[in-house]
Amino acid sequence: MGILDRFRLDGEVAVVTGAGKGIGRAIAIGLAEAGADVALASRTGSDLDAVAAEIRALGRRALPVVTDATDLAALEHLAQQAVTQLGKLTIWVNNAGGIPDGTPRYLVRTPEENFDAQIALNLKAVWMGATVAARRMGEGGGSIVNISSRSAYGPQVKNGPYGAAKAAVNSLTNTLAVELAPNIRVNAIAPGPVPTENFDECMGTDTEEKRTRLLEMIGIPLGRYGDPEDIAAAVVYMASPAASWVTGQCLYVTGGR
Repeated sequence: MGILDRFRLDGEVAVVTGAGKGIGRAIAIGLAEAGADVALASRTGSDLDAVAAEIRALGRRALPVVTDATDLAALEHLAQQAVTQLGKLTIWVNNAGGIPDGTPRYLVRTPEENFDAQIALNLKAVWMGATVAARRMGEGGGSIVNISSRSAYGPQVKNGPYGAAKAAVNSLTNTLAVELAPNIRVNAIAPGPVPTENFDECMGTDTEEKRTRLLEMIGIPLGRYGDPEDIAAAVVYMASPAASWVTGQCLYVTGGR
């Protein structure tokens, strides 16, 4: 097998949560471009239908399943639909996440219900998704990729709940990798700043001028924000045979910051 062939995903079946837009959409399309069929999950059916059409245009199968990633029964249904409709489940990407109400907060000023919402979406959903996926993969094996964040590293003033949840995702990834070896690999990708809809809402960067000002403040060595495709490429690597000797790792894709 040539080195580029090791990045192919022909014959694989992937599930991507939060696949309707932004990073999740790019991950789903990237996996399809590498040869996988993809089950798409998010809470908005119209978004999923649009992504599914793009994937089908690539000649791959796409299965949109409206799903709340914080609901265990919904995730069980998603996994079963992937197996029933697409034949198996070999890749699961826990991408759904973010700040539910778009409001960053100091830890000591966060109401309990908002803290719980952050943990449910950014940590518990990852644990549930990985558990559901592992049961369906079984001895046949597969790859689970958790989307973490640069916010998992170091203090996150005014973004503490999100940072804490993502740091926990990294720990969860390490432990799952040991528990599920050798048949299932578990890794994480930690994006830096990528101007998605949720990012702009949280950071108040609704214009190009504001994004440029923030970029200057952040000081990213490579001089630009990330693109959703930057993250998709990392996921394809982690899901593919190219990473067959990689598990329990978190790859920071951050432009050097």
